[in-house]
Amino acid sequence: MDLAILLFDNVTPLDAIGPYEVLRRVPDLRVHFVASEPGIKTADDGVLALVADRALHEMPAPDLVLVPGGHGEVAMREDERVITWLRAAHETSRWTTSVCTGALVLAAAGLLQGRRATTHWTAMGELARLGAVPVAERVVEDGKIMTAAGVSSGIDMSLTLAARIADDDTARAIQLAIEYDPQPPFDAGSPKTAPTHLVDHQRRNSRFVD
Repeated sequence: MDLAILLFDNVTPLDAIGPYEVLRRVPDLRVHFVASEPGIKTADDGVLALVADRALHEMPAPDLVLVPGGHGEVAMREDERVITWLRAAHETSRWTTSVCTGALVLAAAGLLQGRRATTHWTAMGELARLGAVPVAERVVEDGKIMTAAGVSSGIDMSLTLAARIADDDTARAIQLAIEYDPQPPFDAGSPKTAPTHLVDHQRRNSRFVD
């Protein structure tokens, strides 16, 4: 079974690496990093780099597709190579997935039209404008499409996906292996619980306008 994780310049690293760390541990699952042009892709901090080992045309029909987010997703929405590949890959995929604003790329490809989906909380309005039905949940399934909310939720989604393609015990074993036992020092990981001044600050500095 093959998983293709899309890479691009200005990607948010954890959107791709969180799922990679989980899914690479699923038995008989091969992970590939793909891009329109193989090679080094710089993360959205301008420092870290990831490497795409295959071109999109080399992975025309992966079993699983994962699209991360990051500022570079804007260019991906306008890249016909990416959009064409996503539409074709989705035709035969077992699961088509996204993390954070990667959902906007799926939506731009027409894959989320009228479907329930999630993304980073600041991008919910943009997701709706692209035809999806925004849902404020950490992981959302609609048919064979699975979307995750902001950055860290990609780990939750990937554990859910591991259970779907293998079984619950496999997913639990992976969770134990990576010691994924979140106990954050603050209850500020959601706009529902974070202090209002921090939520307002994030909204003001978001690249999305409601």
